Amino acid sequence: MNLENQSPVLLAFLAGMFTWSMTALGAAASFIGRELERKTLDTMFGFAGGVMIAASYWSLLAPAIEISEKVEGIPSWFPAAVGFLGGGIVLRLVDMLLPHLHVSQPIENAEGVKTSLPKSTLLVLAITLHNVPEGLAVGVAFGAAAAGYPEATLAAAVTLALGIGVQNIPEGLAVAAPLRREGFSPSKSFWYGQLSGAVEPIAAMIGAAVVFLAQPVLPYALSFAAGAMIFVVVEELIPEAQSSGNSDYATGGLMVGFTVMMILDVALG
Repeated sequence: MNLENQSPVLLAFLAGMFTWSMTALGAAASFIGRELERKTLDTMFGFAGGVMIAASYWSLLAPAIEISEKVEGIPSWFPAAVGFLGGGIVLRLVDMLLPHLHVSQPIENAEGVKTSLPKSTLLVLAITLHNVPEGLAVGVAFGAAAAGYPEATLAAAVTLALGIGVQNIPEGLAVAAPLRREGFSPSKSFWYGQLSGAVEPIAAMIGAAVVFLAQPVLPYALSFAAGAMIFVVVEELIPEAQSSGNSDYATGGLMVGFTVMMILDVALG
């Protein structure tokens, strides 16, 4: 099958299904046992953050700036700056409103609108909040590739989906492991863990459709996805990884994750 002749929305959907399956792979660790060393989880959180930071620049911001350089009448930095800040602002609003709970926190520390939802649902919503910008980023990348810009290739979009998929493994684990530790059955822990990734195919299709149908918004959309991902890294992943005294492991994981994504993007994208 010639991927270049396929609908960008279809390709984005398939890529989103792949990243969702990686979330499910991480959640499947609940069938192995209920204990996961906190150092391991913090290292994986750091790794996920490193992948997202590298992807935000090489896969999203850099192409946005290069595309903007060809647009007359505006500075090349303008779409990237507006989109990047817009992504952060929107995620901040969602963070304020959506009920969710971070992995290491008691249910009394749930954020967002006050609710009586159970802890399992709040944990799923927290990781879902991470996955929305990831899905959008993948979709926007495929939409940009279909638009024919040399700065945004199909290979780069596939590479981004691969990187996002790899870092989704610890995110699925981040939901399943605490639930397993609290006495949930392996199957229920797996169910909730993989459920957090279900939003990615939907977000990916939306991102691809918007960019492909309204190509002038492309640099803004790329930057928006980057801003949303950086917000998640700084607001959620890094504090979570550093919260248990394993900062060296978390920092090492972030460095490795950044390097892996950088190599993937530069070598393959």
